[in-house]
Amino acid sequence: MTLSITLPLPRGELENLTLNATGPWRKPTELITSRKVYAAAHVTPKVLGNNVPGAPADIDWDATLAFRRELWSWGVGIADAMDTAQRGMGLDWAATQELINRSAAEAALIATPERTVRDLLACGAGTDQLDPATVEPGEAGLAAVLAAYREQIAVVEASGAKVIIMASRALAKVASGPDDYLSLYGTLLTEVKEPVVLHWLGTMFDPALAGYWGSDDVAAATATFQKLIEAHASKVDGVKVSLLDAGHEVALRASLPEGVRLYTGDDFNYPELIDGDGEHYSDALLGIFAAIAPAASTALQEYDAGRSAEARAILDSTRDLGLHIFEAPTHYYKTGIAFLAWLNGYQAGFQMVGGLHSGRDLNHLVKLFRLANTAGLLLNPEQAATRMAGFLNAAGVASVAKGAESTVLEGAQA
Repeated sequence: MTLSITLPLPRGELENLTLNATGPWRKPTELITSRKVYAAAHVTPKVLGNNVPGAPADIDWDATLAFRRELWSWGVGIADAMDTAQRGMGLDWAATQELINRSAAEAALIATPERTVRDLLACGAGTDQLDPATVEPGEAGLAAVLAAYREQIAVVEASGAKVIIMASRALAKVASGPDDYLSLYGTLLTEVKEPVVLHWLGTMFDPALAGYWGSDDVAAATATFQKLIEAHASKVDGVKVSLLDAGHEVALRASLPEGVRLYTGDDFNYPELIDGDGEHYSDALLGIFAAIAPAASTALQEYDAGRSAEARAILDSTRDLGLHIFEAPTHYYKTGIAFLAWLNGYQAGFQMVGGLHSGRDLNHLVKLFRLANTAGLLLNPEQAATRMAGFLNAAGVASVAKGAESTVLEGAQA
């Protein structure tokens, strides 16, 4: 059945779009081994919850955990309680603790000796129980940051998940230079029970992290980062770098100690970074993988089968969608992730904790729909068209989704 929808163009004209079939995606029947991959997952709020700016997160746990089970079914691990889950942008520490424990309990149900809880789930440990505005520079501030990190690391370790040490807004405020970072992180790495992932998040994702690792100069900051890794390589499973700079990642990747992975966090350049340069490749810990999991999984299966050209072509086919979802202001990429999840039926309504569903305008979301259609990532095109038409009508745009024989809007409850 041919399916189409009328969509607005930026100037207000209406255009008919024929929907594509879903791509030829397939779930794996064996463990994916060619790359180590985590998809950073979002959280779904209760439809009738008080998820307005400033309110504590009111989460629909059934939908949130069902989405995680879906991601696992595609053979990828999950990076949870990260910035994609709205850490620092609506997800408070109390809800974060519950998310970590609930996700870990789900992971334990499907874990095997070959695919452990740590393989299935890595969770962010940060310092967001602190208000950076109340933390003063100096020894007292550093001690408060260290205590906050210890508290959160303990929660993740107790759950059985792999620890991701997230960048800290409070540390960016109180640290006086590189030595403070080396000392504090060095203490944490000495104390952790298992190797962790170190997360370097750029200012395009969080402007409050300016000057991280003690310098605004990327080369100087990288030197400090490398010094830390080299001093504690046995406690570093890998590094997750989100600077959206492929050249920087390639150079850092080549310099890492043996056994330390580079988990790309580059949602612009992931196809070539995962594909590699013939000598090294990047593993991945990506927010875009939550949106493109079916395609990403199929590409990884192609790498496993030795068909790297086919794998790269699949990843390349999703690039335009990734570039759009993560366009500036990049920290609102989470809105696009949730919108596509709603279109694909993973949540009942297009809402986000903290009211963040207002983070992108109508034109952005319409273009997202177009690009997801082009990439074959509308997993149920009829449902997606119905939801998009209803969304546009509610926004004041005359729209209709039609099939060859009937009006899709008849199933508006989907």
